[in-house]
Amino acid sequence: MSSPVFYRQFERHDHAAGLHAHSTTYCPGCGHGVVQKFLAEAIDDLGVQDRTVLVSPVGCSVFSYYYFDVGNSQAAHGRAPAVALGHKTANPDSIVICYQGDGDLASIGLAEIISTAQLGVPITVIFANNAIYGMTGGQMAPTTLLGQPTSTSPSGRGLLAGQPLKVAEMIAGLDGPVFVERVALYDNKHRTHAKRAIEKALRLQVDGVGFAFIEVLSECPIHLHLEPEAAEAWVHEHMEPVFPLGVKKDTTDGARYPTIPTPTFDAERTLEVLGATTDEPTRFATEFPVHLDPDDISLKLAGAGGDGAQTAAMLITRAAIGEGFDATHIPSYGPESRGGTSYADVHVAKTEVLAPAAPHPHVLVAFNAPSLTKFGPTVRPGGVIIYDSSVIGAVPDTLADGVRLVGVPFTEVAKDLGAPVVKNVVALGALQAVTQLFPTETFLATIRTAVGNKADLAAVNEHAFTRGATLAHTRT
Repeated sequence: MSSPVFYRQFERHDHAAGLHAHSTTYCPGCGHGVVQKFLAEAIDDLGVQDRTVLVSPVGCSVFSYYYFDVGNSQAAHGRAPAVALGHKTANPDSIVICYQGDGDLASIGLAEIISTAQLGVPITVIFANNAIYGMTGGQMAPTTLLGQPTSTSPSGRGLLAGQPLKVAEMIAGLDGPVFVERVALYDNKHRTHAKRAIEKALRLQVDGVGFAFIEVLSECPIHLHLEPEAAEAWVHEHMEPVFPLGVKKDTTDGARYPTIPTPTFDAERTLEVLGATTDEPTRFATEFPVHLDPDDISLKLAGAGGDGAQTAAMLITRAAIGEGFDATHIPSYGPESRGGTSYADVHVAKTEVLAPAAPHPHVLVAFNAPSLTKFGPTVRPGGVIIYDSSVIGAVPDTLADGVRLVGVPFTEVAKDLGAPVVKNVVALGALQAVTQLFPTETFLATIRTAVGNKADLAAVNEHAFTRGATLAHTRT
């Protein structure tokens, strides 16, 4: 590969040692290398290397960032169009290219490509169709031909698996795209035409015309179990009749996508939209709660739907941020509407949360028995479990060494206050009393901010917090 758009040495490939510094990961005879050469040449010819962002997801295309000396983003499997859309709208002057395979685009990412194409935003999509999941083991793909053997259809694709998906025709049927073409690589004539089509698709974006989609019939000799020349013949003789070549849509004459407004990154405007302020919050903590952990404290709050575990988790997170610490809140919703458990993982870090999940929390707050049964044994040795003794009778006997159990009747206290919904605030009071995570005033200030100027709500929440803290003191 000699284009200046490619790195001179592939530093990320096997530490750039020997031949590996100048060769790709693509198998001999694979069409990916040819397509990427054409794409690099188009980027160079149009003079847009410094503006280009290449988005590559899972599949053989995942290694594109090894080779292209442009802006690169890795996307989750199938999600490249969504990532590309984010790049384009955040920086409308960028030239954004999705480079995807058939298993990625036509199966896992079908919703993303349809939605993005229908929007019509000027993005260029290069779709390599080799009729199989190439990188992940040769499984049947949406584009696998009828009768074609794969690792998951060893007797060949049958009718019960459906007909091969004709992606170019499907995209062309949408109103959003302005240019859709299918090309092939099996001889010099078709390779030359493919190069021109890729350059046209990219030029349409440079000129602000609209969304362009190029499907490339690409050889995969490894999974076809054929030599490269025989694989090219197979594409011509077997794939092309199913996936006819040619322009499927061209409405580019006189077309131009409306100017995408450049986002504003003005801090004052952002604060105005968010209704936020630059005023420093009042801080009550004098130091990080190192008695729980020197650097990062993890909590899990779990219960059924309506228990308020998610809200309590968010209040803890806001309290931590208000004190100047880093904090994260990750919700997970289980079948809570049927009596199961949903939970939230919270981290409070002295400087930075490195992993937001809490598989072995320092603290568990359990609002129902299934949550205590499920998560109690995961609390790390020396940790704390605070649970609603109104609804939980028995506790697990499989806890780690040194785990403290504190039962506080969250539900009963909330009912006594005439506000069942504040049982999560009762739990926060208990949490403060048992762990001293933050000073009392930290939690109360956060609760007051959350309820706003509703004085009656503020009062009942403060009563709930105080009752929870008082009861917890008597049980520790």
